[in-house]
Amino acid sequence: MTRKADDAILHVFGSDDGIPNSRLPLVFWKGRLPDNARNGEAATALFRRNGWQGTWVYTVFPYWHFHTRGHEALACVSGSARIGFGGDNGIEVDVAVGDVCVIPAGVGHKRLQASVDFQMAGGYPPGQQGNIVRPGNLGAAEAAREIAEVALPDTDPVTGGIDGLVTIWRDDNRN
Repeated sequence: MTRKADDAILHVFGSDDGIPNSRLPLVFWKGRLPDNARNGEAATALFRRNGWQGTWVYTVFPYWHFHTRGHEALACVSGSARIGFGGDNGIEVDVAVGDVCVIPAGVGHKRLQASVDFQMAGGYPPGQQGNIVRPGNLGAAEAAREIAEVALPDTDPVTGGIDGLVTIWRDDNRN
């Protein structure tokens, strides 16, 4: 199910062939990263200033994986790519420099195509981590238990406020 909230595109996925996905929506914004943060060092510094940690600059793995111990913020800082979300029955999204997405714990993702210079900056809310789980590596009950323990973030990774992601997920969590 895809819908919009302000300038964000939201998508909720059902489980898909060993990928649990989430009741929280994937949140995707075109061009949301500020111009002065559109490189790896600046984007990770922005995430850290806004309360997100465990930052990195790399690509997206070319195989389905998900995280059970953290939500993940990604910002495209170089090149472009097509990223799959939700599993084989999910969606494909074209990302370019400045685009930002936040992936709820449990939502599958993988790089489908990319330019040679493609890189993302990533990070996680405090106390969370991006453990790499591939479909079939973890039992459904254990994955569900770990995902249920992941707290909602207190701040938006781009603004540092209680707007954007925080508002979207808190509103969705009440439904």
